[in-house]
Amino acid sequence: MDFSIECEQEDDGRWLAEVPQLPGVMSYGITADNAMATVEALALRTMAERLESRESRPVAIHISIPAAA
Repeated sequence: MDFSIECEQEDDGRWLAEVPQLPGVMSYGITADNAMATVEALALRTMAERLESRESRPVAIHISIPAAA
């Protein structure tokens, strides 16, 4: 299962990041990196909750998270 993060700056200067494949998984941040990090953590929590509640079946996954600079 592949997920992507879409990020855009709002008119008020905040950044909005969302994972389109997971409805409702979105987050605002003061920077693009902040919004993307927050939404990534939320996506992982959402997937874990769905597995624990048996809403989803377990599948093989590959997670790659780059090291902080």
